[in-house]
Amino acid sequence: MQVPAGPKGTRDFYPDDMAFREAIFSSWRRTCTRYGFEQFDAPTFEHLDLYTQKSGDEIEKQLYVFEDKAGRKLALRPELTPSLARMVAARGNNLKRPVRWYSIPRLFRYEKMQKGRLREFFQLNMDILGIAETSADAELIAASIDMMRDLGFDAHDFSVRVSSRLLIEQLFLSMGIPAEKLPSLYGVLDKRTKLAKEEFDAQLTAAVSPAASAAAVSEALSVTSLADLAKFGGPLPAVSQIEQLFSHLDAYGMAAYAAFDIGIVRGLAYYTGIVFELFDTTRSLRAIAGGGRYDNLVKLYGGPATPAVGFAAGDVVLGEMLLAKHGAAAGPRASVFIVSLDEFHPRSAIQTATQIRDAGISCEFSLRKTGVGKQMEQAHAARSLLVVIIGGEEEKEGRVTVRNMKTGEETLVARGELVPTLAQGIAG
Repeated sequence: MQVPAGPKGTRDFYPDDMAFREAIFSSWRRTCTRYGFEQFDAPTFEHLDLYTQKSGDEIEKQLYVFEDKAGRKLALRPELTPSLARMVAARGNNLKRPVRWYSIPRLFRYEKMQKGRLREFFQLNMDILGIAETSADAELIAASIDMMRDLGFDAHDFSVRVSSRLLIEQLFLSMGIPAEKLPSLYGVLDKRTKLAKEEFDAQLTAAVSPAASAAAVSEALSVTSLADLAKFGGPLPAVSQIEQLFSHLDAYGMAAYAAFDIGIVRGLAYYTGIVFELFDTTRSLRAIAGGGRYDNLVKLYGGPATPAVGFAAGDVVLGEMLLAKHGAAAGPRASVFIVSLDEFHPRSAIQTATQIRDAGISCEFSLRKTGVGKQMEQAHAARSLLVVIIGGEEEKEGRVTVRNMKTGEETLVARGELVPTLAQGIAG
């Protein structure tokens, strides 16, 4: 019988895969904690209208939708921002501002699979609600940069591309494009790097029509600096907002990581201001992370008017980048492995392991009678940093041998000094 595969677009996480995943999650949590964010979570499934209310019925095609036993239409969450906005709306003004929350949710989207995109995945979400100033946008962009640096990346590996939905709206309105055409235009622009030029030009023409407007939009999208925008519609008020943002990033010492890119629009309809995306420098992958300002979403769900900004980073693209840069070496399953020189005496191994574990150090030993060679193989399989060799003449003298598995160096240690010695060896 053929072994059944998991559902398309999902992953099985064997222990090595879990170690790799948890290394990413642990780094994410350290970044969030350092920036003063609190962790939250929400249901894995929500009422379908939580998503259709902001994105229209078309969004249902991208969701895993089902009915419960009472006939209510529900959907597995494809993102966390609507749940966050619902939760903040539910507490209203009773929730102390600013809100600085993060989460690492499991998400689901029924869409075409491609490199860097699956149907079940994890994201880091970081959001600040209650601050209208660009200082909040800069704080989150800085956090996204530090998220990458904490994972071992630098300016040679990635960059942040920044734009503004408000700026783009002001630009296109000044060019004579009707306001009612902007939502469909944003959807096309968000696919600019994902479509062949001919297909993009065709969709752009259909979105703005007539063709002369499409040509003007294409020309506007070719600008590389804020100063160049003036020739398309005169001074735009939103330019000063982006200039202020870059001033903040300079104060963080992170200006070298970020650049203006008018082509960044973000596909989701709820963005209202500054938007940004992180890309690998070779642009060989999908966006690593992305986000922006969504000042109207909490009010849309019945809460008070609440300025908000957030970003999300997916584990799939980040995982590919980490594998390419650092490989997938997993940490130790057990920092210490106990090897017995004598016949199988589980009591001695158990007591030694208990002493080590009680000190907060992970430890293993062989659960069956086997030779020293096999026990050392088990230590290697456990990726242990240190081996404690018990038994023999040293044991009669109240001493054990500690072996560094990386260097092969061995040290005789008195039983009473075992735990401090192991702690120092692991730290060093």
